[in-house]
Amino acid sequence: MERKWIITGLVLLITGIILGAFGAHALKDIVTDKDKLAAFETGVRYQLIHAIAFLIVPFIARHFSLDPKWSFRLLLTGVLFFSGSIYLLTLKEAAGMPFLKFFGPVTPIGGLLMIVGWTILLLGVSRKR
Repeated sequence: MERKWIITGLVLLITGIILGAFGAHALKDIVTDKDKLAAFETGVRYQLIHAIAFLIVPFIARHFSLDPKWSFRLLLTGVLFFSGSIYLLTLKEAAGMPFLKFFGPVTPIGGLLMIVGWTILLLGVSRKR
């Protein structure tokens, strides 16, 4: 269980750094809308924050004797939905794929999944003595 969390955290961290560098350098030449660039940065920020959290949760779970498998599923799906949809929405016009606009409603679903994943972990920790 711990290995899965840590590998996932490291993959999210590495890809987040790559996407952050892409957003800071190459994306400015592709996307000129400041709001879209800011949204892309928000996606990267949430991905990086959750990457670090994925590295920390195994220690919390071990300390409180928790099985965080549902938190893992919800958090990972949430990050992929939230950040992934923002990435796709930012790049849809530049890539000539306007049909990707249907990803718009996916972003808040991702946010909700992250909230539920963290809430489940909070409830698990708060119930332990």
